[in-house]
Amino acid sequence: MTDKTAGGDVRLAGISKHYGTFTAVHPLDLTIPQGSFFALLGASGCGKTTTLRMIAGLEEPSTGTVHLGDRDVTQLPPYKRPVNTVFQSYALFPHLSIHENVAFGLRRRGIKSVRKQVEDMLELVELGQFAQRKPHQLSGGQQQRVAVARALINHPQVLLLDEPLGALDLKLRRQMQLELKRIQTEVGITFVHVTHDQEEAMTMADTVAVMNGGRVEQMGAPAELYENPRTTFVANFLGTSNLIEAEVLEAGGDEVAVTSAGTRLRLPRARCSTAPKAGGRLLVGVRPEKISLVPAAEEGAVAAGRNKVAGRIADSSFIGVSTQFVIDSPVCPELEVYVQNIERDDRLVPGAEVVLHWNPEHTFGLDAAQDIDAGVETVEEGA
Repeated sequence: MTDKTAGGDVRLAGISKHYGTFTAVHPLDLTIPQGSFFALLGASGCGKTTTLRMIAGLEEPSTGTVHLGDRDVTQLPPYKRPVNTVFQSYALFPHLSIHENVAFGLRRRGIKSVRKQVEDMLELVELGQFAQRKPHQLSGGQQQRVAVARALINHPQVLLLDEPLGALDLKLRRQMQLELKRIQTEVGITFVHVTHDQEEAMTMADTVAVMNGGRVEQMGAPAELYENPRTTFVANFLGTSNLIEAEVLEAGGDEVAVTSAGTRLRLPRARCSTAPKAGGRLLVGVRPEKISLVPAAEEGAVAAGRNKVAGRIADSSFIGVSTQFVIDSPVCPELEVYVQNIERDDRLVPGAEVVLHWNPEHTFGLDAAQDIDAGVETVEEGA
């Protein structure tokens, strides 16, 4: 089924939201391309849900405008906007069959012949055989798909999803991530998805906007955000990053050389979020899975040109697919390293002296003036 609904991009121009003296969303300019799967990602209270509600018309912006294509919908009530919203609580009618739940929006608009449209929509969400069941007879994941079908049958320009998978268990949530992506690809309309779950956003979205304190910290493709974070918040919120405070030795050409606790490290200049200068400070970052670990006695076997750091294993945790190590090192007291459990080395135990090494190309640089712990705290739910 393909429904390449016309209508254009979602454009937010200078929208903000204030509640008294509290600013939930600072002035924001954002364009969501037509037909894309877009995620607003951030901790509770970052402003992502408020932004979604302003698109839906459920919150009135304090400043700015909301455009759907060429149409300014800022002053339109929710029911007059060509958008539908799916919430975490699916709000299905318990006394109606699945067929009638999905048909509800069409019947409300006075459309009498709904059978074919409902059947097509239930086939899209792979629930055709459950049409005559009641919501309580379905699993949480199936109910979620009914809610999506009920929203999509009205052919909105934009489908807004507010933490729709939050009530599901981990395994079912992962299945539904793939299902929602499949559905979006088939219908071809714009999906705007709000979530605090990094994996969820990265699995489904073409583009992710990471929000923090009512602002978009960074926006881009999931791989770009993960590999090239521009702030400590993004580096820590999207997965785990080791951040090493260092002094810049050389910053000419395509490569930057730094030193930390007497250890020299290198990184690409193109992967620095700030312009490094000799004598300045830099936060040098590397993801735990990019690092290899060998006993200190085998340091000589490490290939030339690798970044190398000495340390001692402080802790290790076996988690099935990998073992997670915490390394105490002069450059950083708690470096994290993830080693796949392909061939386990029995010498890598707490107390062992080790050498960490990685490709300099896998290193990124951040402004040392930022808070190194940014991205690890959350605030109260509500924005």
